[in-house]
Amino acid sequence: MLPKDEAYEEYLYEKTVECPVCQAKFKTPSVKISAQRILKKDSDFQIYYKSINPYFYDVWICNSCGYAALKIDFPNIKSYQKEIVLKQITTRWKERDYGKIYNENIAIERYKLGLLTAMVIESKSSTKAMILLKIAWMNRLLGKVEEEKNYLKEALKAFLKAYEVEDSNFYGMDRYTVMYLIGELYRKTDNNMEALKWFGEVITSSLAPQKIKELARTQKDLIKK
Repeated sequence: MLPKDEAYEEYLYEKTVECPVCQAKFKTPSVKISAQRILKKDSDFQIYYKSINPYFYDVWICNSCGYAALKIDFPNIKSYQKEIVLKQITTRWKERDYGKIYNENIAIERYKLGLLTAMVIESKSSTKAMILLKIAWMNRLLGKVEEEKNYLKEALKAFLKAYEVEDSNFYGMDRYTVMYLIGELYRKTDNNMEALKWFGEVITSSLAPQKIKELARTQKDLIKK
């Protein structure tokens, strides 16, 4: 059970950010590291937290120009992409007030704004994949099974494209972790044959970390039960 808003705010602080697109400075609520206490993890790497959920605050949005992105990607926008934001997003942007206390629904809206920006500026497939995966996670928290599965399918498509054309080390995941995740997304979206194929690639690789191999074996065994 989550604490009341007054207690919830104790886990937050206001971070001042400068928008790389329009140079406006804004404050955004951020979760204190000391408040991020892990309870458990799902097989597709969603983490559950004891009190406040940092995923709710993972997207930064500039209320002046409408630029939105995962906080890890927020500063990393190229000059030509800035021009696209100003022409295609800023001209349609209307300021929004989310308050300070976010929940799953607010997080979904903010992730979708981040996804919109990523699509408009043609971000890497890995960026779109991670946003889609996190939208699926938010729907999971809400118990929206169909919505979760739909976003998992879209995330899978984007991860496959990223795996094919990008350096597979992204968002802290090495090549074999990405391979395992692709297999697990196939499993979660009911394509067991493809899941077994990807899990098998991980398990038989001499270079894959033992921890990832064990995860792949565990999920492979679930299919075969």
